[in-house]
Amino acid sequence: MHSATYILRRVGLALFTIAFVAVLNFFLFRILPGDPARVVQDPRLTQEARLALRERFGLDKPLLINREGDPFDSQFFRYLGGLARGDLGISFNFNRPVADLLGERLGNTVLLVLTGELLAMAIGIALGTVAAWRRGTALDTAALIFGLVTWALPTFFLGIILLILGSTYLGLPVGGIRTPGMRYASWWDEARDVASHLVLPTLTLTIVLLGQYFLVMRSSLLEVLGEDYILTARAKGLTDGQVLRDHAMGNAMLPMVALIGLTLGFVVGGSILIESVFSWPGLGSAVFEAVGRRDYPMLQGAFLLFTVSVVLANMAADLLIAVLDPRVRS
Repeated sequence: MHSATYILRRVGLALFTIAFVAVLNFFLFRILPGDPARVVQDPRLTQEARLALRERFGLDKPLLINREGDPFDSQFFRYLGGLARGDLGISFNFNRPVADLLGERLGNTVLLVLTGELLAMAIGIALGTVAAWRRGTALDTAALIFGLVTWALPTFFLGIILLILGSTYLGLPVGGIRTPGMRYASWWDEARDVASHLVLPTLTLTIVLLGQYFLVMRSSLLEVLGEDYILTARAKGLTDGQVLRDHAMGNAMLPMVALIGLTLGFVVGGSILIESVFSWPGLGSAVFEAVGRRDYPMLQGAFLLFTVSVVLANMAADLLIAVLDPRVRS
């Protein structure tokens, strides 16, 4: 009963958060200075063409309430109605459905984020475990300095440095996801080309995330190793490997699960800087372009997608923690 109540409470809170952000999303970009109509209008267009464009993008409607005729015929209620149908609107910049544009970019961002996340988690957890187990040694000190430096490095600065070094000394591509104009003899050739373009942005994302995973894992494991039940396990004659595997790692991973859920959600939107540096055609670069052009529908759709990713990742982490630690459900 407690488990079902906890799950329903978490799901309900997630749905409320998404609904609140969806409404906030509409007003957030409309308080910015500037008229989005200027983006979709060309000075050479006739007055009739300008009116037709404003009508197509819904810019001829009142913002909140239409006092003449249909009270729901306004930009806000048309926006909510579109969300209910899965319609995110038409991009001012590309004159195409936002859902199609985001769908084309989503796969590229997922490829970059998952590759960087998996590498950062594996290296960070392993390095944090070794550093905590060898606390006070030269290895621990070196790993701690490395973790603090990587955690403090600015993403944009690190990306530029790796771009210069990778292109100069390793001959790696400096931007994009594929070599322009290249014809592939097989899918394997295309995969190798994409992988070569993926190296530098993935390395940047891995280094950016590595520091926090290492520091949290080290701190969590040190706290667990100081508990009484670890001393009891040692007194029973268990080997160091058994103590670490059977008693320490399970409890030390609880804070890591929460951090992974939080980071996985935010890194989808946080990849904007990395995608901008390496011209990676993902959601981050799409948002960067949309900001400069005041493309409201594109920004609304992208930010709503980021919100959903953050909320779902956190909800998944909460549910997983509840499974690993029954005290959370009580």
